[in-house]
Amino acid sequence: MTPPLPAAFFDRDPVLVARELLGTILVHTLPGGEVLSGRVVETEAYDCPRDPACTAGRFHAARSADMATAPGRWLFWAAHGHPLLQVSCRAAGVAASVLIRALEPLSGIDQMLTHRPVVRARDLTNGPAKLVYALGLRPGEVAHTPVDSPALHLLAPGVPLPDAGVTVTARVGLRGGRTLPWRFLITESPWVSPGAPGLDLAGPGTDLPEVNIR
Repeated sequence: MTPPLPAAFFDRDPVLVARELLGTILVHTLPGGEVLSGRVVETEAYDCPRDPACTAGRFHAARSADMATAPGRWLFWAAHGHPLLQVSCRAAGVAASVLIRALEPLSGIDQMLTHRPVVRARDLTNGPAKLVYALGLRPGEVAHTPVDSPALHLLAPGVPLPDAGVTVTARVGLRGGRTLPWRFLITESPWVSPGAPGLDLAGPGTDLPEVNIR
């Protein structure tokens, strides 16, 4: 078995991290030892130095400050009262993260269904709040813990996901930065979220703040 992705993996541009997290395995070990896991099939990047979303819509100063922690820390934000799981990126002091938007359930599915009963199997983890509930994550216990902790971590896929199998869109539910192509999903996966992305993607020459890419 491969070791968990280390914090150093996240000490860089969250757009690159978001793409490379596709196909990784999110593993949550319950206190009793049962393992719940799912394949990451959808992600979104947030990079406040060049991201209009950080000053509009569902972001505010306190949330951006929470993101500016050391890289490779689990974080949560609330949307419409529901917790969403993200992981911090870039160096401490720079607000950046990747939101995990959807999973393909792999192990512990019966236990997931006790956490989140659904009629259609595909509705179990096909959204950022849905996967938090299905995995039985408690934000108060998980927030700010290392991304490679035994209880909750990410495993690299056995084979890297080729670009041909990835779809890139704008992000979901934003006003600021709604044309940035920072949402990534596995094209053929039935487990991606049903959320509709923003407007047409930003094209060449779009006037966006510059930032040094690590």
